[in-house]
Amino acid sequence: MAEICPRKVRGTLVSGYQFCITIGLLLGACVNYAVQDRTDQASYRIPIGIQYAWGVILATGIFFLPDSPRYFVKKGRVDDARMVLARLRGQPADSEYIEAELAEIVANAEYERQMIPSTTWFGSWANCFSGSVFKSNSNLRKTILGTSLQMMQQWTGVNFIFYYSTIFLQSTGAIGNPFIISLIFTLVNVCSTPISFYTMERVGRRPLLLWGALGMLICQFLVAIIGVTVGFNKTHSIGTDASGNPIVRADNLSAVNAQIAFIAIFIFFFASTWGPGAWVLIGEIFPLPIRSRGVALSTASNWLWNTIIAVITPYMVGTTEGNLRSSVFFVWGGLCTCAFIYSYFLIPETKGLSLEQVDRMMEETSPRTSSKWVPHTTFASDMGMKNGTLDEHVVADVERKGSSV
Repeated sequence: MAEICPRKVRGTLVSGYQFCITIGLLLGACVNYAVQDRTDQASYRIPIGIQYAWGVILATGIFFLPDSPRYFVKKGRVDDARMVLARLRGQPADSEYIEAELAEIVANAEYERQMIPSTTWFGSWANCFSGSVFKSNSNLRKTILGTSLQMMQQWTGVNFIFYYSTIFLQSTGAIGNPFIISLIFTLVNVCSTPISFYTMERVGRRPLLLWGALGMLICQFLVAIIGVTVGFNKTHSIGTDASGNPIVRADNLSAVNAQIAFIAIFIFFFASTWGPGAWVLIGEIFPLPIRSRGVALSTASNWLWNTIIAVITPYMVGTTEGNLRSSVFFVWGGLCTCAFIYSYFLIPETKGLSLEQVDRMMEETSPRTSSKWVPHTTFASDMGMKNGTLDEHVVADVERKGSSV
């Protein structure tokens, strides 16, 4: 998505990816709510069976998905890149606009091929870890940035809310119908994400993630402090149910409602900042030769930490294990504080730059000064292309080298 989007709306369109994820979570929550009272096998077969429909839709849609112009240039198929670029931009293939953008893509591909020579399958993966960790534009530094960015997104604790909020709220005895609260949380997630469509390009990636992390850490600590003083953790028994299990209720319902409100506000901050922001950035920071592998490693990091959190959380809050109850939000608050510090020191500003310009920016500046960086030259001009148009010798070289990839 990042490779085919115009730079001025790239953040908005890639944020749409996260928006679709939130819609999926909402549909999943609705299905779970619908089958919560079933006691037969349909209680799990219906949710699993419905997923097949979306698999079919995805598989069908892939047949209509174009390869990106940058992919074709990487493979040495410049004419195909020109036709796809014209289709994506809605411009004639011979227009100056298409010619100028294609010239920059071709020149950048040639420059990066000189810096990162084509190699074997194993070597192409090894390129993701080449260079020094202390060099801002090294492949290793970008790979660490991408994988740690997705790690930080999971460390915010948002999936604790979506995976375990129902069980957690039930364990407190403070909520009459936790499924409804869980559904409300998911609805807040869906409604908040489209805000990033505007702010991602208007405010920028770096300040958005900074303010998002600050808002999240404040909410998480407030939930924890209220919970251990007068909220979730303060309950009393009102008897037993039919199975003999104690029925407990919160001592202070207003405090519990305040906790729920701050959890919802936390979700607002996440959905409008870190939710889409992490996906936008990993699509922008990698150079063309390793972009697909860099994004793959970053996404793998997302699911690795997603899995780790899903596995350890029951032990953190289980009544027979850690039994942290509201104190678990101190953990998420501390990790959101790490995300805030991480954002300040490591996240660059990529708003308004082409993917080729992002490479140059990361080479010439640091994350803290990246928002002030202004393009002063182009790869096309550096490669000797006059007026930003394609040079036939450079094109021939790209086609020759790309055909061997």
